[in-house]
Amino acid sequence: MHILDFMTQEKLTDQELVKKVLEGDTQIFQTIIANTQGLVVSIVYKMIKNPEDRKDLMQEVYLKVYGKLGSFKFKAKLSTWIGTITYNTCLNYLEKKKIPILQVAEGKEREAWDSIESELLANANNQTEVELLKKERVQILSVAIETLSPLYQTIITLYHQEELSYKEIGTITGLAEGTLKSYLYRARKQLKDNLLAKYKKEDL
Repeated sequence: MHILDFMTQEKLTDQELVKKVLEGDTQIFQTIIANTQGLVVSIVYKMIKNPEDRKDLMQEVYLKVYGKLGSFKFKAKLSTWIGTITYNTCLNYLEKKKIPILQVAEGKEREAWDSIESELLANANNQTEVELLKKERVQILSVAIETLSPLYQTIITLYHQEELSYKEIGTITGLAEGTLKSYLYRARKQLKDNLLAKYKKEDL
């Protein structure tokens, strides 16, 4: 494909992309994949641990997308719709494998989140936190996020890395905005507690 043709395809609207695929232009479907695979990879890699299963699930996702494209109603962005299919595909996998998506002790809601929109771990208020933030934060956080439950990993990734809105994440996961805020707060708190416990133990 000529580079100019590819650039033109990238600028097509969701409606135009879907229309062309439904009219038989299967090459355009590769543009849809290219435009959305970052989001698909983010969801699959946070929810699924087995590398081989990840590959199979990503293939399954796009097979489903291709088969269901005619039913897409444009009520959300195409990427969000594909994200929903990805999330549900991973959810079905976890259910079949009997792997819990959320491993937390449920109970009374913790204190209200006054600064839930602030950056992850941005408000360092003691020396341990300050040192933690100085030590290759991106790599440290990436490893630490892997210790969270699949749902928490997914929500943190979609919000902080993919920079999706609560509405978009809610569409993908089927969770209400209030529930998402609660889960995001708990995920941040658990991540922060885990990190501080680890580095306090090592006397950083």
